[in-house]
Amino acid sequence: MAPDSVIGNAGGSGSNPYPPQTALVTGASSGIGAATARLLAAHGTTVVLVARRAARLDAVLRDCRHHAPRSLPIVADLADPAAAAAVARQAWDAVGGLDVLVNNAGVPMRRPVQRLTLPDVERTMRTNFLSPVAMTLALLPAMVARGSGTVVNVSSLGGRMGVMTEAAYSASKFALAGWSEAIAADLAGTGVRVRLVLPGAIDTELWDQPDNDPPLYAGPLEPAATVAASIVDAIASDHFEHYVPDMKPVVELKTADIDTFLAGMQQMAAGDADAVAAARVAGGSEDAMAVAARAGGPGRGGPQPQ
Repeated sequence: MAPDSVIGNAGGSGSNPYPPQTALVTGASSGIGAATARLLAAHGTTVVLVARRAARLDAVLRDCRHHAPRSLPIVADLADPAAAAAVARQAWDAVGGLDVLVNNAGVPMRRPVQRLTLPDVERTMRTNFLSPVAMTLALLPAMVARGSGTVVNVSSLGGRMGVMTEAAYSASKFALAGWSEAIAADLAGTGVRVRLVLPGAIDTELWDQPDNDPPLYAGPLEPAATVAASIVDAIASDHFEHYVPDMKPVVELKTADIDTFLAGMQQMAAGDADAVAAARVAGGSEDAMAVAARAGGPGRGGPQPQ
């Protein structure tokens, strides 16, 4: 049965229950996705866990079933948006409707533009942007008809600030952020809500993937559980945007003086010890690049590979 048949009105017409009764979490085999699935299950939510690594997904599933025994896995590669849409419909049918969709799965692409190819960019966009769009569009008709539902899109600080050596990744995360803002406005009054989560530097596998250059940042990392808690909080929140940690001031500094920000990022990338002094924002404000570095640098956070 397809989602547009409007089955499983778990939340009741026009309501968004908290904790949600059912949720779909992508990228659930490790990192942010695994922590989110476990936390939702601990609240009693039946979780559909999606990732491509079956053995690791099963380990997370076992933890979830201690609290939410109806939780189940779907092994899938979300690099194909059409397959991602099919997964969303399969998950809806499997649990009788979904209260929450958490679009978390993603891949890095850490390479300067001089060495990027169009297939590199297309691959990054498919997983990080087009598949979340496809899954959302697959479920929206049923959620709107039911009058309830929450879509949580996990972007990145790199979705608010362009990042040196991460043009494809930043583009995909900017696209997800812009999409989220626009559909949140489109869906006002329908009972379907959209939430945007923007992680900074998070301790996930994003840092160590093959075919990526070494990260520029080598500072402290936030645990994935911190982002998971923010995702769960966002589901209940009336606010659209959620930074983890709170890096909104960095974005505001960048917006206020983009030229200084770009100069600081270039000097940080070059390993200039004087980058902080050179990139200091006028008026005694804290240096934008120093703040970004402590947060992991723009684009260092966000979803981990599936």
